[in-house]
Amino acid sequence: MYRRPVLGGRVAARLEELIRQKADERGWEIVALDVMPDHVHLFVKHDAKSPASYIANQFKGFTSRVLREEFPHLRSKLPTLWSSSYFAASVGAVSAGTVQQYIDTQWERPWKKEGQA
Repeated sequence: MYRRPVLGGRVAARLEELIRQKADERGWEIVALDVMPDHVHLFVKHDAKSPASYIANQFKGFTSRVLREEFPHLRSKLPTLWSSSYFAASVGAVSAGTVQQYIDTQWERPWKKEGQA
């Protein structure tokens, strides 16, 4: 499924709140978070017992359920809020600061300013 730019305005603000809420519930630390119009960049510090697939599913399931309840237009525009795919990597080859800088500067990239993903 192709990405659709539905994560703006109040939806984006609420999504960020929900991600932080879920992280707090699970004892995970949000190091960096950037909600883009059609996807999310998230840098999470977590315990070694929680696999990336579990973490991704926790965030996706919770945020999808709440956002689709609170913003009915998301139910009518999309069959699902999130795709089943995600990208996860451990921070070992690069520093945590490098990953955080990458996420924090997404909107400064010229192609992002023009609204291209």
